[in-house]
Amino acid sequence: MPDTPTHPPLLAARGLRFTRNDEPVFGPLDFTVDRGETLLVQGDNGAGKTTLLRALAGLLRPDAGEIAIDGQLARRALRAQAMAYLGHLPALKADLSALENLRFLCGLHGRRPTQSAEGALGIVGMAGYEDALARQLSAGQKKRLSLARLWLSPAPLWLLDEPYANLDLEGIELVNRMVQAHLRDGGAALVTTHGAYAAPPVRTRLLPLERPA
Repeated sequence: MPDTPTHPPLLAARGLRFTRNDEPVFGPLDFTVDRGETLLVQGDNGAGKTTLLRALAGLLRPDAGEIAIDGQLARRALRAQAMAYLGHLPALKADLSALENLRFLCGLHGRRPTQSAEGALGIVGMAGYEDALARQLSAGQKKRLSLARLWLSPAPLWLLDEPYANLDLEGIELVNRMVQAHLRDGGAALVTTHGAYAAPPVRTRLLPLERPA
């Protein structure tokens, strides 16, 4: 009987370690994320959750270890194509409208062919705010606009740093629905949390981080 073909995980980290001012922040860490699942990165403030996501996204350089995407070494161009990062800051241009921000970001990072910027605003509950300047939006509205940008991204791997912050219960359910749909389409997600919110109701594994002693 022929062997069943195996596929590499969407993301694999081996021996990943990061220090700051000669003090350990996390690691060494070994983990994988497969398509169709979420890895929940859990830990208290200062445990290195944000640092880990920034290192995966290529915004910080780890001291040791290797990151692979679909079995290939994660060089800059491959990360830009495969990863969509949602951080604490909204990453919006204050003097552009909501719609202009989405179109600008789609021009930089691409767009899923079946989606439109106007449609994404409707999905996140921002219909009617197309012409509102980003600087006029509330923190929750900026988060929803950032979620619309995430929804438009063609990247298969979402890196979500505290995605429930600044959202009401309806917004939390929106994030959960988005993650569910993304996983159904063959994507994957890393989600950081300090434990204040439940994990998305999807196939989930846990990566606990602890503050260095």
